[in-house]
Parts: sequence; structure tokens; C-alpha cells
Amino acid sequence: MQWRYTGGACGYGNLFNTGYGTDTAALSTTLFQNGYACGQCFQLRCVNSKWCNKGSPITTITATNLCPPNWSQDSNNGGWCNPPRSHFDMAKPAFMKIAQWTAGIVPVTYRRVGCNKKGGIRFKFEGNGYWVLVYVMNVGGGGDVANMWVKGSKTNWISMSHNWGASYQAFATLGGQPLSFKITSYTSHQLLIANYVTPANWQPGMTYTANVNFQ
Repeated sequence: MQWRYTGGACGYGNLFNTGYGTDTAALSTTLFQNGYACGQCFQLRCVNSKWCNKGSPITTITATNLCPPNWSQDSNNGGWCNPPRSHFDMAKPAFMKIAQWTAGIVPVTYRRVGCNKKGGIRFKFEGNGYWVLVYVMNVGGGGDVANMWVKGSKTNWISMSHNWGASYQAFATLGGQPLSFKITSYTSHQLLIANYVTPANWQPGMTYTANVNFQ
């Protein structure tokens, strides 16, 4: 486990503005699962190292990025994110909660935990009236998304395809309609419907918040 300020591969953008802060990590390919792990929460504890903080405290992080493989380095000497390794490239403030940051890398134990989020799921929009790309953020429960559908006031439910990270897209005429979303969790397979998330005059670049979330 190294330390790093994260952001990028999940599409969350500025992690302060989107509510994730610095309790975040980039996951190795094995854990990242082609982006389906975006938003998942993990508890980590530093173990078996002189660099662990006193009492081996636990910290909880959210997966917000991919730590790509480095095939020019051995997996035990620099290529920490090479498959099949499970590795967390943590933001510096998160790392410092469990170990002294000068260590660079420490062994950890980890486990998946539920994500406790305040407020509803957030949907950041890109695209136009004929194509919409939506970044899904602040997801509670498992923290992740498996499948997603969108429905305008003039359409039936339209299946959205996984674009990359935590983004989903649909090629459909949806401009000028209030939009609703249907989401299944990748972890729990729970189904959630968020009705009328946007007004009819929704715009690319805007973020809209639903009044529901996974628990």
C-alpha cells in the first residue's frame, strides 16, 4: 500500500466537490473489476510493520480510482498494482491514519464494508438531447452500480450501457424531459428507483441529487 492523492478513473472529478474527500484509494486491477468497484468502501489496518501507527487503528476508504499495472517493475519491488496483487494506493491523509507516510508501502488487512452516505445518489450529466452520459456518485450500501436505466416523461425504461468507471450512457432523445433512473447494486443486487431526478430543462455539466439511496 502506497500513498497518493486519487481521482480519475471512476469519473468522480474533484473529490472534495463530489463529497469523497481524502479518505480514498486507487485499487489495483484485481480489485478494480473494470470499474464496477468504483464507490466501494473498505476498512484497512496496517499490520506487521514498524511503520504502523500505535494501536494499529482502522480507517475506512472509498475506491475512487485505478492503480494501473507497472510491468517494468517486479510485483514485489515497485509493481505493487500488478495482477494478481490486491493493492490500495491511498491518498496521503488516509494513509497517515494507519501508518507513517515515510514508509511508502505497508502490509494491511482489509475487508469490504457498507458505505454510509449522507443524502441521495448524485447524477452528474454530460451529453446532449440525443446522447446522455451520467456519472453516478454518493452511492450508499455497497457503494457500487451494476446496471442502470433511464426513463423520460415520454419514454419507457431505456437500458444504459457501462461506459467506464462509474459512468453510464444511453443513446436516446431525452432532452426537454424530466428524467428518472433505475439502478441495481453490483454487490447486493438491490434495485432502487429514483423518480424525477432532473427537471425537464436538465443541462450537461449539472449534477442532480435523488431523494433516495441504498442503505
